[in-house]
Amino acid sequence: MFRTALRNVLAHKARLLMTVLAVTLGVAFVSGTLVFTDTLGKALSGQSAKSYDGVAVSVTSYGQSRSDDGQKEGEPGISQQTLDKVKAVKGVGTVSGRLSGFAGVGDENGKLIGSGWANRGSNFAPAGDGKDPNYRFGEGNGPATADQIALDKETASKGKYQVGDKVRVATNGPVKEYTLTGVFTTDDGQVNAGGSLVLFDTATTQKLYLKPGFYNELSISAKAGTSADQLLADVKPLLDGKNTKAQTGAQLAKEQADAIKKEMSGMSTMLLVFAGIALFVGIFLIYNTFTMLVAQRTKELALLRAVGAKRGQVMRSVMSEALVVGLISSAIGLVTGIGLAVAMRSLMGSVGAKIPAGDLIVTPATIVTAVVIGVLVTMVAAVFPAWRTGRIPPVAAMGSAHLPASTKSLLLRNVIGSVFELLGLALVLGGVSKGGETGRYLIGAGAFFLIIGLIVLLPLLSRPLIAAIRPLLEKVFGVPGKLAAQNAVRNPRRTAVTAASLTIGLTLVTTLSVLGITMGKAVDRMSTDKIKADYKVSMAMGGGSLDKSVAETLAKAKGIKAVSPQTAGSLKIGDEFKSTSGVNPAALGEMLNVEVLSGSLDSLGRGEVAVAEKTATKQKLSVGSTLQVMYEDGQKGSLKVGAVYKDLDGLLSPYVIDDKILSAHSEEPYIPEVYVNTTGGESKAGEKAVLDALGNNPALSIATQQDMRNEMGGMINTALNIMYGLLGMALIISVLGVVNTLAMSVFERTQEIGMLRAIGLDRSRVKNMIRLEAVVISLFGAVLGIVVGVFLAWAVGSTLTKSVPGYELVVPYDRIGVFLLLAGVVGVLAAMWPARSAARLNMLTAIKTE
Repeated sequence: MFRTALRNVLAHKARLLMTVLAVTLGVAFVSGTLVFTDTLGKALSGQSAKSYDGVAVSVTSYGQSRSDDGQKEGEPGISQQTLDKVKAVKGVGTVSGRLSGFAGVGDENGKLIGSGWANRGSNFAPAGDGKDPNYRFGEGNGPATADQIALDKETASKGKYQVGDKVRVATNGPVKEYTLTGVFTTDDGQVNAGGSLVLFDTATTQKLYLKPGFYNELSISAKAGTSADQLLADVKPLLDGKNTKAQTGAQLAKEQADAIKKEMSGMSTMLLVFAGIALFVGIFLIYNTFTMLVAQRTKELALLRAVGAKRGQVMRSVMSEALVVGLISSAIGLVTGIGLAVAMRSLMGSVGAKIPAGDLIVTPATIVTAVVIGVLVTMVAAVFPAWRTGRIPPVAAMGSAHLPASTKSLLLRNVIGSVFELLGLALVLGGVSKGGETGRYLIGAGAFFLIIGLIVLLPLLSRPLIAAIRPLLEKVFGVPGKLAAQNAVRNPRRTAVTAASLTIGLTLVTTLSVLGITMGKAVDRMSTDKIKADYKVSMAMGGGSLDKSVAETLAKAKGIKAVSPQTAGSLKIGDEFKSTSGVNPAALGEMLNVEVLSGSLDSLGRGEVAVAEKTATKQKLSVGSTLQVMYEDGQKGSLKVGAVYKDLDGLLSPYVIDDKILSAHSEEPYIPEVYVNTTGGESKAGEKAVLDALGNNPALSIATQQDMRNEMGGMINTALNIMYGLLGMALIISVLGVVNTLAMSVFERTQEIGMLRAIGLDRSRVKNMIRLEAVVISLFGAVLGIVVGVFLAWAVGSTLTKSVPGYELVVPYDRIGVFLLLAGVVGVLAAMWPARSAARLNMLTAIKTE
């Protein structure tokens, strides 16, 4: 029986090739994801460990802590005195004090080099030999004075800078010019991820990022014969244990490796979810393939039964075929996945994300996972066709009598499907009623049961839905249209299985599209309706806080009408610190469209506080109420409520006060953005006025109103495009499924097609009949997927209305039209081979076929 199974695998190469391809795609995605994340994680971990070579003990400062009364405790970092004490410990080799912060370098056109979040400045800390072990200089030397810097090799190359050149460098304050003294290479992970690194002398770095005489970190090496653990024990008593953390270099390397592994697992999980979707869709294709193969071998199987083969043997024969196909698919998928991982690594390198050098990691776990998944998916999909094969009596099979699904089995299927559908619907509606994160979890569970129930009910739904469009097909396409509609519902089970893959894919695509576009419109409305400022100034690429000098400089500049910094701070009200915005009271109304419900924003200029409506309701506050507050520096005071305004989530905190008051109680106010209005409004002259005022600073981003709208919209569109790409594999498998179904349909109707040809249906009409059948099946699956997708998007969106201002469901009819068009194209493409085969049938031979 096993030899028979092997022979049958080889006897239907074209059919099985599609099955192998479907499983291969899913397995390749799984194995490629695992190999890529393992390789990247190992390379990053190795690089991280390399950066701690020679570090026996590392000490990190968390800065000053706050007591219960808000007073700062401890020192801002690790003091020079502490460093000197550590240096004097027996067994200590060298001690390097480190600190860092944001620093951006502009190219010859003034544009920022590198990714903003990874653009850093740090200190050059030479040892007794004048060299810093963290950096290897290929040209020149490290900086020695306040007007000198060194650059990493990649940044110097991109900026076309040579030793001796003048380089403009921006931190979070005004841009300054420095002399380049050296170019170096480093194992720093952020530099290798596409960032940039500027080295200043230690004194300059302390002034820029912390405080003179203090460091964020200490890197300590050990003398020969001194263990890291012993050195750690000797160093700890010298440190402020509350605000610092000391650990060995090995512990720190492991900590970094664990953090990298955690980050990789998040990306891996996302990619594996899409691989799982592709494999799930592939199950339907495999099921159809084995159903078709069994039908084609009815007489052969009957003969085996007649000569003594038992039901179990026949079933095992089919399952053996599935096992062989699964093993072949897994092997090809694993190899393809490894190639995919190599391609992904190269792709990341080509877009500027530098990947550390390292070997390709293919673990035994990856190999086992690929094989198990490929075999398991194939075997599970083949179980039901094999079981049905074992139930065919020898006599019925010898007569080529296919056993149709009994009324009882269809009734049972419809009952089960209805139960799943009702359960899913109840969970989704329950989630809508509950709202919030809990509601979304309920909707997710309901979506699962809803889709499963829909798949089970597809045979029931196929007849009335396809019958509804039959008159249109007959009217437009004549006899081929009429026959196509009849053929599509001739075997409702197979039509349902074929349509299911498209239904699943388009349910996910539609849900994501509707949610993404609706969110984008909400953000766009928020920007259009709420932001009145001409420009928003912030650090490029999310680089952090602006220096307070930015707002001061803009306020004095020619051509600038009004300026309002959006300082992010906090006030302790009761037992908790509450998020608070510091603004310019005189300019706030010009920058944001704030709807005041009671009181006046002018009260901010008198030292009063404005409170958002939801917070005021919750805290039972109104105009005239008094708040007892504690500022960030621990000072206490009272604030009178001068206004209650409608919430502006994402633009203003629940509490708003004068920026002068908030900043006066903070040593380093955090200013994420500054809003600006120019005398001529948004124009080229206005933008030039802002640029000139800021010294054409490469580290700063100047966004127009359209740029502000595009910030979130661009992120949403990018995410959607990634999702479309990942789900595209499931749609490719759907095409293969339609090909299989049509090929089976042509096989079953060979005699019928011959009769149609004999009575005058020419080849072109036969091709049209097959093509239309494919389009009908594809559109049937697509329409159901779109309907369910819109419903689920509405459900999820209803849980976001409270957290996303201006959220209103938007149904993107243009994209839905594109999805339907693509479904039709899928049908046409999938029908090419079956239609050609049907048209080329010899009518006399076909008529004689049993």
